[in-house]
Amino acid sequence: MPPPPTEAAPPPLAVPRIPPPVGHVGSGPPTYDAEPTALPPADPDDLDDLVPDTVLEGARYGACTLRAVSVRGDSARYRGEPRRDCLLTARFGTGDRALVLVAMATGARGAPGAHRAAAEACHWIGRAVGRSHVRLSEDIRTARRGDLKSGLQRLTDRSLGKLRAGAAEQGLDPQEYSAALRCLLLPADPACRTRVFFGVGPGGLFRLRDGEWQDIEPRVTEATGEAVVGFGSLPAETPEGDRLTMDLGIATPPSPYEPVPEPSRDPFRFRASVARPGDTLLLCTGGLADPLRDEPRLAGHLTARWSTGRPPGLAAFLADTLVRVKGYADDRTAAAVWEA
Repeated sequence: MPPPPTEAAPPPLAVPRIPPPVGHVGSGPPTYDAEPTALPPADPDDLDDLVPDTVLEGARYGACTLRAVSVRGDSARYRGEPRRDCLLTARFGTGDRALVLVAMATGARGAPGAHRAAAEACHWIGRAVGRSHVRLSEDIRTARRGDLKSGLQRLTDRSLGKLRAGAAEQGLDPQEYSAALRCLLLPADPACRTRVFFGVGPGGLFRLRDGEWQDIEPRVTEATGEAVVGFGSLPAETPEGDRLTMDLGIATPPSPYEPVPEPSRDPFRFRASVARPGDTLLLCTGGLADPLRDEPRLAGHLTARWSTGRPPGLAAFLADTLVRVKGYADDRTAAAVWEA
């Protein structure tokens, strides 16, 4: 009796090839060692002031997966200086109504206590957002862009105002005891694809879409005329259907969240956009934004590593953000969001 016919085995699924991590890109290796060298000085009576070399965080909520990292720069590692960047990740609320905040701050270069100023900026904005998270989450879900922008601007101004007031109480120069502050709000509701960026100071906001990096940092310019997406004032919607919000010279309405604070010394930056499946959104401080803009090989390497549709694990994400470029030795803080 002949054996029964057997079905042919299905062909193996094609697995995209991910290039291995690299230590550096560019014209040559950086000057400093690739690993930490010297520890910052410690005060035995104030050990809470010590800042770890590296902070790594991750989560998955709704339709997005979050990876976040803050690493001391090569220069600070060599000189035994503390990390001036601070990273805060926090979830407020539960279930689909929860709101995830990622806040990163950079203290003034060369200023004593710069790491403390960065930490205080993150903590102040964290408290402000946490106390208003119910209203913020609802405004994001219902696309109340005007209320959202004005409210977040007030919360930011109030937080940085508290930082300046604290500097005055300590007898410090408010210009030195200051910080750039950049934040990302991620709703936990899987039906809500709106991602909100806001903050003050330099850094970068990028989107990896269809294998191409887009620099979507809101520019603060004095130029007039027709808006260009990604540069200067932004329209309410891009040709791809992304709803955006930006300051178009209209007076800020009263805040629905906080009393009127002292305005920030730097321009407020804001952008709300609707993510697409497969997008990767990257928010970072200048330590990563600058080499990403200036060194095409870094952008190309991260494209190859992050375009597989699968978020990297924490260790892989750390390795990716640590790829060094000669001439760039500042702290690096980054948060990336992969859309399912």
